[in-house]
Formats: sequence, C-alpha cells, structure tokens
Amino acid sequence: MAQNRIGIIGGSGLYQMNNVTITDEVYVDTPFGSPSDAVILGEMDQCPVAFLPRHGKGHRILPHEINYRANIFALKSMGVNTIISVSAVGSMRKEIKPGDLVMVDQFVDRTKVREQTFFGNGVAAHVSFADPVCDNLRNALVQASQHIACDVHSTGTYVCIEGPMFSSRAESSIYRSWGVDVIGMTNYQEAKLAREAEICFATIALATDYDCWHKEEGAVDVAMVVATMKKNVVNAQTAISSLLTTYTDNAECACHQSLNGAIMTDPSCIPDDQKKKLAPILGKYFN
Repeated sequence: MAQNRIGIIGGSGLYQMNNVTITDEVYVDTPFGSPSDAVILGEMDQCPVAFLPRHGKGHRILPHEINYRANIFALKSMGVNTIISVSAVGSMRKEIKPGDLVMVDQFVDRTKVREQTFFGNGVAAHVSFADPVCDNLRNALVQASQHIACDVHSTGTYVCIEGPMFSSRAESSIYRSWGVDVIGMTNYQEAKLAREAEICFATIALATDYDCWHKEEGAVDVAMVVATMKKNVVNAQTAISSLLTTYTDNAECACHQSLNGAIMTDPSCIPDDQKKKLAPILGKYFN
C-alpha cells in the first residue's frame, strides 16, 4: 500500500468526498473484526487519501455499534499517519451557531459500553492523552478554513455521549455547566485509538443544532440535523481540500511517538500472538 495517506472518517452527512479520484475499495480484515465499510482509496488534490464512512454506506450503524478499533486499525495498516474526522455535533454555546465549524481540541467521555483500547490480553500500555488532538493538524485545519463562508472556531471541548438518543434537557444543562462546547456520539474513541496507534488526529465538528438546552430553538431531532447538514458538509470538504494542498505530515510530531515509554509490559512477557496481532502498532518497538 502507498504510505503517508491521509485518512478521512466521514460521519452523518459525509458518506463520500467530492473531487476524489477513486483507485480502489478495500475490505480490510483486522484482528478486531470488520471496519464499518470498505476503505475507499484514491487521490484528492494529488494527495493520497483513504476514506471510511463511520456509519457504513447508507448510515446503518449506530454510534455505539461502530467497531472503532477495526476502523482505526484498518487505516493504520494501510499506511495512514494522519486522520481527519468529520462529525455532526450539537452546539452547547450560543456563539457556536448551526452551520459553524469547530476544530475540537478537548474531549469529555460519557460513553458506557465501548471498546476503546488496543491493549490488554497480556499487553499493558498507558498512553498520555492530556492533549487528545494533534495541535499541528488542528492548526493547519484552522488555517485552511480561513476563507470558508461560515464561522470557524479554532478550539472546543466535545462531550461524547452514548446515544443513540439525544440528551434530556437536564443532561444538556449539566454538560453546559461543565464548560463543554459541542456534543456528539462518536469522536472520543476515534481520538483515543488514533493516539494509541501513533496517528495524528483532528476533528472537524459540524454544528447542526443547539441540542435541547436552547428552549427557544426547540428540541433537537433528525430533521433539524439534516436541514443544516448539506451546507456544513460542503464547508468541511472545502476545508479538507484546502488543507491537502499544503499539509505535510511531520515525522517528528509527538503523536508518532506516543507509545515511546508507554508500554509497561516486559517484551519477553508479551505473548507471541499479541505481538503478531498488534504488529502494525507495536512492531517498531519489538524489532
């Protein structure tokens, strides 16, 4: 496979990328099961890309059903060192309006039943996650979004809930009191697993609604989300296209060394089957 591909994970409303010359669709078998769908390989603005629809084609997979480990592992095994994750979110702030883009820099996890580490089964590793998003990539996305016809927020905290229901008004008010900026159901596990896989990761959050805390706007529903989605998706695609014309992966980025010093288990005690299973992630530390 070609190396240094940029991975793009699309969510609600972003099931494919425009201006991509598709060269292949690959169904990847991973040690963690099947990804959400085939990985679409191609070129966008002469940059190799790998696109994966997180909910599958036709949006058939709920947020808690997504095989996040398989998705990130598949992209890693295909030479992806950088992932841009695009996700619809609710706004928790008046100043973040439906139609705005938010380049998330922090996360709060409120999920309950999801697998969110590659480790265990004889491998103990504790990776730093104080700054969950690659600042180099996030800043590049901010710069690439300067000429988009919407407001772009350079930082924001994303609270990730289990779903698939939207929040109650009481929950929404509590999350607002925590100081979060947007609410969604998918990006936390992606960020965490990308860090374990030593992949630079950033999120473009597409604000579609005011959740349900803003009583004047009414309770959020799917119709409200879809109504704002088309404009948001075009803006996200424009930002990504602009980024690809200038962005170069930095091999020295700290994201690419996040496992250095994080593996607690003596290599001689790690089962051979685990070494083989995790070779795309851990292989360089055992060679």
